[in-house]
Amino acid sequence: MDEHGGGLSLLRDGVPLLGFGLLFVLLFRRLGLGATLGYLVAGAVVGPAVLGLVGDAEEKMGVAELGIALLLFLVGLELSPSRLWRMRHDIFGFGLLQVALCGLAITGIILAATDFSPAAALALGLPLGLSSTAQVLPMLQSAGRLRTPVGERSFATLLFQDISIVPLLTIVAALSRNPADAAGPPGWMLALYTVLAIVGLVLAGRFLLRPLFKLIGNMGEREMFVFAGLFTVIASASLMQLLGLSPALGAFVAGVMLADTPYRHELEADVEPFRSILLGLFFLAVGMTLDLNAIAERPLFVAGMAAALIITKTVVITLLARVFGMPWRQGLGVGLLLSQGGEFGFVLFAQAQSAYLIAPEAASVFGAIVTLSMATTPFLMLASKRFRAEPERSTREAAGPQHDGASAIVVGYGRFGQTVAQMLIGQGLSVTLIDRDVEMIETAGDFGMKVYYGDGTRLDLLRQAGAADAELLLFCIDGDQLDAEMLHSVHQAFPDADLFVRAFDRRSVMKLRGAPLSGVVREVLESAIAMGRQALDAVGVDEGEIEKTEAAYRQRDIERLKVQKETGDLYAARDHMFSQAAQAAEQRKDAEPG
Repeated sequence: MDEHGGGLSLLRDGVPLLGFGLLFVLLFRRLGLGATLGYLVAGAVVGPAVLGLVGDAEEKMGVAELGIALLLFLVGLELSPSRLWRMRHDIFGFGLLQVALCGLAITGIILAATDFSPAAALALGLPLGLSSTAQVLPMLQSAGRLRTPVGERSFATLLFQDISIVPLLTIVAALSRNPADAAGPPGWMLALYTVLAIVGLVLAGRFLLRPLFKLIGNMGEREMFVFAGLFTVIASASLMQLLGLSPALGAFVAGVMLADTPYRHELEADVEPFRSILLGLFFLAVGMTLDLNAIAERPLFVAGMAAALIITKTVVITLLARVFGMPWRQGLGVGLLLSQGGEFGFVLFAQAQSAYLIAPEAASVFGAIVTLSMATTPFLMLASKRFRAEPERSTREAAGPQHDGASAIVVGYGRFGQTVAQMLIGQGLSVTLIDRDVEMIETAGDFGMKVYYGDGTRLDLLRQAGAADAELLLFCIDGDQLDAEMLHSVHQAFPDADLFVRAFDRRSVMKLRGAPLSGVVREVLESAIAMGRQALDAVGVDEGEIEKTEAAYRQRDIERLKVQKETGDLYAARDHMFSQAAQAAEQRKDAEPG
C-alpha cells in the first residue's frame, strides 16, 4: 500500500515539477537567460518556500544527482588524449591559472567579508572560480561564435574547469571535518581512498569494460549499448559512494576510461538524452532546496557577493587573457562570458556540507549567489557589446580561426571507405572514421587508423562526431541502408557539408532519387569498365576503338539511368543497352543489299 502511495506521490509531484520546469525554461530561453536558470527558478517556485506544490526535495535530489554523474561521464568521454594534447596550452595553461587565481581571490574575499574558517572559505571560494558550461556553451553556439578566438579560449577554459572538478572534490574530501560520532574516516584517508578508487576504476575499464563493449558491438544491439553505458556510470558512481566519496567523481573516471575507445561517439549519443533529462531534474531539485528565508535575511550580502564574484572573475580573466596575448577587447569578452558561477558549484557546496565544512544555510546563500551571477551574464554580454566590438577596419582584415575539428566524416571503413579515406588523408584533410564492424575496427588499429564504433546513419551520432563543423560527409557503407528521406534529414541537419554516397548498383542509385547529393558513385561501375577495357585490349582491339566503345557505353548508361530515376522503373530505356540481339539485328541490317 505504501509503495502504491509512493508511486501516486511521484506522479502527483511530477506534474507540477515538470510543468513549471517546462514553462520557466521556455520563458528563460526566450529571454536569452538559459535553461539552467529556468530550472532553478521553477524549482524554487514549486518548492516549499513559495507555492509548496512539491515536497521532499532531498529524495528527488538523490535521484537527480544521477544527472550530474551522467554530465561528468560525458565530460570524461570528451577528454581523449589527442584532444587534450592539441589544446594543451589553452587548457593546462590558461585554464589552470584561471581556476587557481579566481578561486583563491574569491576565497580571500570570503575570508575578509565573513567569519568562515579558512577551510570553509576555500571550500566555497574554489567552486566559485568555476563557470557555467551549461550556460556559456549554448550562448556561444547560438551566436555562432564557438569557432572565434573568444569562443575557442572560453571552450578550453571550460574544459579545464570540468576536469578540475576531480581535484576539487578531492580537496573538499581532504578538508573534511567529519566528527568521530559520524563514523566517517578522516580527510586524509578519504583522499587516499580517492586515489585507490581511481586506480581500481582505470584497471577495471581496461580489463573489463573494453571487452564488454567489444562483445556488445559484435552483437550489434544498440539497446545493449544504452544499458551498458548506464550500468558503467551507475556502477562507478556507486563504488565511489560506497567508499564515502563523490559519485560524480566515479562517473568522470568511467568516461575518461572510455574516451580513447572506438565506442566513444556511440556512448555519447546514447547517454545524452538521459543526461539532459536528469540534469534538468537536478537543477529543479536544487531550486527546491534553496532556503529563501536565509537568503531574504541577507539580501545585501547575496547581491554584494554576486557583484564581487563577477567583478573579480572579469578582472582576473581579462588580465590573464592579455598575458596570453589576446587583444584587450577579446580578453574582456572572455572575462565577461566566464564571470558567473557554475552548476558544479552546487555539487561542491553539497559536498562541503556533507564534509561538515559549511552549514545548510551557507550552501543556500552561496547557491543563490551563483544563481544571481548566472542571471547577469546575458545582460552583461549585451551591455558590453559595443566595447568588445573590433573597429570596422580590423574586422575586415581579421582571419577566421583555424578549424580544429574533422574536415570530413567517412561512414563505413570497409574496402571502399578505406580508399576514400586514404585519398582525403593524403591531401592533409582531418578525417573521422565510423564503422560498426568491431573486428575491422581492431584490424584498422593495427595499421594506425582510429575508427570509432557507431551507426553513422544516426543524426545524433553524426552530431556527436562533429558533423556540424565538417565540410564533407561521405557514406561508404554497403547494402541498402540509405534512402532519399534519410539523406534529406542529414542535409537539413548539416547544411554546410557536401554529401557523397557509395551506391552498390543502379537499383541503389534509383532509391536515392531526389536526394541532395554532391556526388554518388556506383561501386561496380568503374571497376567493371576497367576490366572490360583490359579484356578488349587482350583480344587485340585498337585503343581508339576501346575509347569509342567506353564513351558510347557511358553515354547510354547515363541516359538510361536518367530515365530509370524519373520513372522508377528498372526496365525503362532497355533499348539504350548494348545487347547481343540488338547487335545481331544491326549486323543483319548492314548485310542487306542497299
